[in-house]
Amino acid sequence: MESLILTARSVKSMDYTDLQDAGLSALVNIIGGTGSPKDPYQAKILVSNEGSVAWSGVIHVELPFVKKEPRYFLPAFMYGRNRGEAPLNVPKEFPRLREGNPPRPASPWWMVRSDRLSHPAAFVYDNGNIYGLSASPYFIYENGIKQQWKPEIEGEFYQYGGYTCSLSKGTVGYTLGYENAPWLFIKATLVKDRAPLEENCFELAVGESVAFTMDLYAYEAESELGINAAIQEVYYRYHQSPRKASDPITTVADLSKAIYQYAWLPEDRSYSGFVIEDKENGGYRYNKIFSLTWTNGLSVAVPVLMAALRLDDESMRTQALTSITNMVENSLNPATGLPFETYDNGTWSNHGWWFDGMHTPGHTSYLIGQAMYYILKAYEYEKRMKQCIHDDWLDFVTKVLVKMEGTKNTDDEYPYILSETTGAGIEYDAFCGTWCMAAMAYKSWLTGDKTYIESLRRSERHYYDTYVKRMECYGAPLDADKAVDSEGILAYIKALRYLHALTGDKLYLAHMRDAIDYEFTFKFCYNSPIKVPPLSKLGWSSCGGSVTSTANPHIHPMSSNIVDELLYYVENTNDHYVRDRMMDTIEWGCQTYNRYDNEFDYGKKGWMSERFCHSEGLLTETYRDGSPASTWFCLMPWASGCIIESLSGDIWEYKN
Repeated sequence: MESLILTARSVKSMDYTDLQDAGLSALVNIIGGTGSPKDPYQAKILVSNEGSVAWSGVIHVELPFVKKEPRYFLPAFMYGRNRGEAPLNVPKEFPRLREGNPPRPASPWWMVRSDRLSHPAAFVYDNGNIYGLSASPYFIYENGIKQQWKPEIEGEFYQYGGYTCSLSKGTVGYTLGYENAPWLFIKATLVKDRAPLEENCFELAVGESVAFTMDLYAYEAESELGINAAIQEVYYRYHQSPRKASDPITTVADLSKAIYQYAWLPEDRSYSGFVIEDKENGGYRYNKIFSLTWTNGLSVAVPVLMAALRLDDESMRTQALTSITNMVENSLNPATGLPFETYDNGTWSNHGWWFDGMHTPGHTSYLIGQAMYYILKAYEYEKRMKQCIHDDWLDFVTKVLVKMEGTKNTDDEYPYILSETTGAGIEYDAFCGTWCMAAMAYKSWLTGDKTYIESLRRSERHYYDTYVKRMECYGAPLDADKAVDSEGILAYIKALRYLHALTGDKLYLAHMRDAIDYEFTFKFCYNSPIKVPPLSKLGWSSCGGSVTSTANPHIHPMSSNIVDELLYYVENTNDHYVRDRMMDTIEWGCQTYNRYDNEFDYGKKGWMSERFCHSEGLLTETYRDGSPASTWFCLMPWASGCIIESLSGDIWEYKN
């Protein structure tokens, strides 16, 4: 274990210097432990202001290591180098690591406020070893004394901490006070320069001291996956449960009835992507953004169908079936045998709202695979709960999936983009094709047809070795420019569930745990102190919600749709950690929506948006008076659909 490096930057200085230059002193005592995930070293540190004037600034503690080929992991913020190895001249800006003096959005070092991380920890994997640190994400006043927050104590919020990584120096770090540097990424098109130290300072009066503790890690690991053992321990150290709000059955009823009542557009046989209250004229405005799935379409209709079947609501079921049937009967591109992905005034195409943010036009395996998966889910639930067999749906899905199997490259990876004139794969290097793998595995399990089982095995091995094992899954959501994300892994987890069910091979349970662990790195383990309404005034909980990607730094509900897969894993392994985080996910979903009109300062009972801004990330919405708001003021049915799906599946019997 290398010696810790302590520096400080006062509010009036431009850079970090030795503590003594800032009029501060420190005592550092590293005690006990082996550096392992369960038994880390403990660094007990006391910093004192020995100067003659009050001090204000940021105190930085760094853990150095012998640098060879480091890959950094700051959960929900940095994975490897956030693909800093890839070309940087991209329209979507998000933090990337690269040595030297690279242009924005890359830097050889990063500093970030603690609540941009889902777990208060920073790790690095280098040459078979993992190094890292964990410490409380913020400080509180307790009995007038500044100290680190712990879940078991109460106190008045004082100041955030921060986390850092430096590729140039070979360190990970922790700060009292914080900086967002060298830039603050609010969103990909809104990036702010490093700000002066003002509201983000830590203060010490003359003669005042602050004591704090850090857990330090240094242990061997076979791959980047080794960080997850420490993440699990950090989870239990800082865990807080989500607030108690609604219950699962009520949540399903509230969310589905709101979509049924407010979002259905009968002339389009579909649901609106956004529903917004028209406060000037009364009534509602609709931003349709029709799509086959993902942000509308089947990702709404199928969960609503599941809710209708659970609630025995025939009118709701008829509505959902109308939407599903419309897409099955009308979306096919005759030139390729693949479905188009969006439509406008009855005309189908691939020019969705995401089109101008892509590099290559065409069909996408992301929407095709997800759409086929959801049609199969509708098929299963109609058969299981109504004994109604939609053979035409199954035939449609089978033909599309067989075509997709023929587009894989020699790595057995599905294409990212496919030609809309020939159906050929024209761009790869993306994780989103796992939706096709999930759909084919699901279809094989439903029908008992194992024709493609060996092909699925090869694809699974490729995706595991190339993306999952390196903790760097990128290329799923089409609006993130192949940023590392938490969305694609959901499909991979679903695929593994059915591969295990088909084969009984325990390898798929092991890979499933690795994939679940990766998703958990995006999922908050504690309830961050939110300062912006409406979330701040509600006591809204971040625990159980997952950050969408390293490019879109807000919490959204898509990760809730793997609750059934988490249940499947728990029932096959009796894994208490996965069960605990599954329960966080369920409880988080029950507190994300209006339980009554205007609970979130907008909308009707059952309304829910996709965006929950727990930090400065994507904090761009405003109230009418111009003050910032921490959510969007609209009903977004796809977001509600994720929660409905999470609570209406197999978990319905388990939980209720």
